[in-house]
Amino acid sequence: MHPDQQRTSLLQRVHMDAPLLFALLITAVVSIFTVYSASGENLGMTERQAIRVGAAFFAMFVIAQIPLDTVQRWSLPLFAVGIVLLLAVLLVGESSKGAQRWLNLGFITIQPSEIMKLAVPMAVAWYIAEQGLPPTLKRLAGAFLLLLIPVLMIAKQPDLGTSLLIASSGIFVLFLAGMSWKIITFFAVAIGSFTPILWIFLMRDYQRQRVLTFLNPERDPLGAGYQIIQSKIAIGSGGVEGKGWLQGTQSQLEFLPERHTDFIFSVFSEEFGLVGVIGLFLLYGFIIFRGMIIAMRAQRVYQKLLAGSLTMTFFIYVMVNVGMVSGLLPVVGVPLPLISYGGTSMVTLLAGFGLLMAIATNRRLIHA
Repeated sequence: MHPDQQRTSLLQRVHMDAPLLFALLITAVVSIFTVYSASGENLGMTERQAIRVGAAFFAMFVIAQIPLDTVQRWSLPLFAVGIVLLLAVLLVGESSKGAQRWLNLGFITIQPSEIMKLAVPMAVAWYIAEQGLPPTLKRLAGAFLLLLIPVLMIAKQPDLGTSLLIASSGIFVLFLAGMSWKIITFFAVAIGSFTPILWIFLMRDYQRQRVLTFLNPERDPLGAGYQIIQSKIAIGSGGVEGKGWLQGTQSQLEFLPERHTDFIFSVFSEEFGLVGVIGLFLLYGFIIFRGMIIAMRAQRVYQKLLAGSLTMTFFIYVMVNVGMVSGLLPVVGVPLPLISYGGTSMVTLLAGFGLLMAIATNRRLIHA
């Protein structure tokens, strides 16, 4: 047997999709080098990022080994556990920077909203797949209610960015299930009508300030608008070829706040320019394309809906972060997926890719 075929067979036996794994590994390398630069050449922070990347890949590998029947069977129980944890956060959660998002279990502190990034699309896909496609109007209403409960609980923390991302993961399941455009239009109008209520009664002052800053960051260039102004300067100053790794002035001279987390794309753009950004987008595009191929080739309805939702939600993550740091969207605190410094988001994302790996390498001949 040819060596390449042997390697491919080995990866399939451990439920790894070779093209997707290769792209994710490249992204991880980019993350470590970019974090080193964005942190001001902080070796300790870079080592912690490398350890977290390793832990995230280990989590992906472990989850990829779980039989898909087991994943489907445990979708609703995992969702129920997530709801209980979200309720506990609202009652006894730890507060930080004006938000109550963390739950101290004694031996570990967790952020239950991260669990819901997987539990919500899993539960909605399970609920829709139980009856088959296309879903009835009653089934869609039930799925929407299933989605609405955690979204409102997370928005209450408040964590509007995460709540919107989780909402999109569930909506993608409904869209891929064949929800009609009439229903989509109805929900769009309903959400639009809800916007004034959201603005007046549900949004905090700092959240309204973010929207106003997005509309006109120059109104307070040394205050609320400082971060986005510096971010756009960093992106624009990179030019075509960039200033070179470790040579970005906005990041190295510490003009750019949150440069190793939410605004790491600005650092990358300044150092690697338009050429580097195009390369990063091509890498992200390949990951998304591969995810959609996996979704189309999946053997069961549940697997198709879950794979498609996870892939499209990853796309939304990328677009929201890039739009946010470029001044095209309000700042909502969403990290650049697989690149930004941090462990929780990295583990959650690669756990989702672990599910994609399991779906991609499932060879049982079962009809949806």
